[in-house]
Parts: sequence; C-alpha cells; structure tokens
Amino acid sequence: MTTDLTQFGDRATSTSKAGVPASDKPWIKWLLIGIAILYLVLVLFIPALNVFVQAFSQGVGPFFHNLVEQDFLFAVKLTLIIALIAVPLNTVFGLCAAWAIARHQFPGRTLLLSIIDIPFAISPVVAGLMIVLLYGRNGWFGPFLQANDIKIIFAVPGMVLATAFVTMPFVAREVIPVLEEAGVDQEEAARTLGANDWQIFWRVTLPNIRWGLLYGLILTNARAMGEFGAVSVVSGNIAGKTQTLPLFVEEAYKQYQTPSAYSAAVLLAGLAVVTLILKEILERKTRIKDAAE
Repeated sequence: MTTDLTQFGDRATSTSKAGVPASDKPWIKWLLIGIAILYLVLVLFIPALNVFVQAFSQGVGPFFHNLVEQDFLFAVKLTLIIALIAVPLNTVFGLCAAWAIARHQFPGRTLLLSIIDIPFAISPVVAGLMIVLLYGRNGWFGPFLQANDIKIIFAVPGMVLATAFVTMPFVAREVIPVLEEAGVDQEEAARTLGANDWQIFWRVTLPNIRWGLLYGLILTNARAMGEFGAVSVVSGNIAGKTQTLPLFVEEAYKQYQTPSAYSAAVLLAGLAVVTLILKEILERKTRIKDAAE
C-alpha cells in the first residue's frame, strides 16, 4: 500500500535550505529561536556578565590587586600542577583504552566502555567520598599508608586522584570514534611495508586522530582546572596548602571577600572562553578536513 503525497500539495516537497522540512508557519521557528535565546540570556549570559561587572566595579586596579594575593597565587599554582599531572595521565589512559576498544574484540569490551563512562554518571562529591573511603585514615589502605608515612587524603596526591577520576572519559570518548572511522587499512599498509608498531602509531595513527586527541585534551584540561566537588571532599580546602582556584572562589565568597572571589571567577571564566575558542577552531579544522576528503 502506497500513500499519494500529492494530496498534500506543495507542502509535501517543501524543504528549507538546510535540507529539513520547511514549516508553513514561520512564527513557530521564530518562537523557538526566541525561547532558546531567552533561556541562554537568563541562565548563562546575564549571570556571567554580572560576575565581570562585579569584578571590575571598583576599577581595574583593585581587580589586578586581588590577583596578586598570596593565597590566590598559590591556588593558581596548585590548580596548574594538578592539571599538569592529571591531564597526561588521562591522555595515556585514554589512548590505550581507545586503541584496545577500537582495534580489538575481547570479552568485556562493552563493560570496559561502560566503566569509562562511570565518571559521567557519578556525582563528583560521591567520587571524592569513594577516594576517601579507600585512602583515608579509616579506609582500606589507611593503615598501610599511615605505617609508611604516606599522605594522600588532604594532600596533593588525593586531589590528583580525584581530578583524574572525573576527567577520565574525555580523551577516550573523543578518540574512539575517530579511530573507528579511520579504519585499519593505512596501518596494515604501513605494517606490510615493514613499519613496527611504534612507527605506525607516530606516522599513521597519530596524524589521523590528532584533532580528536587535541579536542579531548582541551576538554580534560578545562574540567581539571574547574573541578570543585571531588577535590573539595579530598582536599580539606586549606588556604595556602590544598586550595585550588575553584575552592578559592568558594572560600573567598563565604568569607565575604567578594572582590577576590569575583576576580578569581573572572579568571576561571576567561579560561572557559579560551577553551570554547580552541574547541571551535578544532571543530572547524575537522570539518575542513572531512570536506577535503
């Protein structure tokens, strides 16, 4: 049984330039666009703009003065240190996991893929609590750590573990589809020509996945520098010792040091903007590459 679409007249074949069916009620399109814009303005734009306004409300001088406070500088330093440790760790893990999942079939492959996604589903606060229950004084490894004078909770190692946990999926999730799309033909050809696994990775695989890898690195770094929940649980939030930049913002605001809190928040927002710009550049390069192929 077939349906005669001609009974619907021109509406049956009317499509927009974007290749989607065109509505005969243009006001619906503009209503949806207006709702989306209004939502973004109320939820995202106005709150972000207000932070910038408050940060510079007393002038540029006080703003920069807040950025040279000792506790603030330590928070920035510690945030960078944690990111510099956690991001490479998850990059190596993400590449290994992506290679195993995209290039091999093995029992538990689907389970491994699901495990990688666990940080997306678990609250960061719960993630921090899990680390405390393992490495805290009364945790599974607590007696061993105390006996050997190793401190993880309320110290940098615990903060690195918490950050690595919440940022674990990004690189793997960005690289897996790129590897699957690239296929194995070029790698097999290189192997036939005598290249070893290391040469194949550097000269064939890495160039094919570089944009996906960089995209994953950017997302991992952005999340690492902005993580609050998990780090707050394992760090103790001690100023000048275990306080990262997001924790500094929260503590300064609670202590009614709002100018310092706003200044630090602007810096974090600036990092987020840079991340979005880099993300857009990488997506554009990827689209150009796909179009060329």
